[in-house]
Amino acid sequence: MSDALTLAPTADPRVFRAPDGTLLTAPAGWACLPPGDAGLTRRVKAAGPSWAVLEKRGRKLFSKGLWAPAANIEAARAGLDVERSTEAYAKKRASSTARRAREQADYVVEFGAEVTAFLRFASRWTELATELAARVTAHATPVGSGTVARTERIPVEQRAESAVIAWMRHQTTAYDNLAIPNIKGKRREVRRELAEISRGVLDRHRRDDGHGPTGCPLCVALASPPR
Repeated sequence: MSDALTLAPTADPRVFRAPDGTLLTAPAGWACLPPGDAGLTRRVKAAGPSWAVLEKRGRKLFSKGLWAPAANIEAARAGLDVERSTEAYAKKRASSTARRAREQADYVVEFGAEVTAFLRFASRWTELATELAARVTAHATPVGSGTVARTERIPVEQRAESAVIAWMRHQTTAYDNLAIPNIKGKRREVRRELAEISRGVLDRHRRDDGHGPTGCPLCVALASPPR
């Protein structure tokens, strides 16, 4: 299998920057395979030389496609089209889709239970906990959402805690409207401060004490339709 050279895009759609800063121009006869078809991408990589173009935005990398000889791309696409037209492939695809749907449904239930376990709200606030767990789970668990709930690098209980704090940050604080200075580490610092405030709000609901809903940012947020 050929390893694709990883490059960064430039203003010129056929010129790319290598990790050492060198500018490389796509050879004649090469074309770009857009991202989105993992099976086709794997075949093109295996067929010969290729360049994977990745754009960095903040801390994340986004694929801008795979450059390779156009003939390799077309040959791989034709071969894959033939394979995908068979009845055996259709059955395999249907089985995989059903399996992923079952796994996703099971994960949604598991994640919601972990959120509820993290909340540990007093009996007075059971209804509130149910609504909060439902909203956090609905926001965090969809496939492709890119939220912490979708990572497997940390245990699910930690994912649930992080998802609650993230939801609180956006729904019960002024974070989305803050003008945070573009200083390294400042946004992380602000998030830590808001997380402590959110934990304080959650702690209020772990005690069997009453309070007026208008003075509680969590009660106010949950009284409004999801957004």
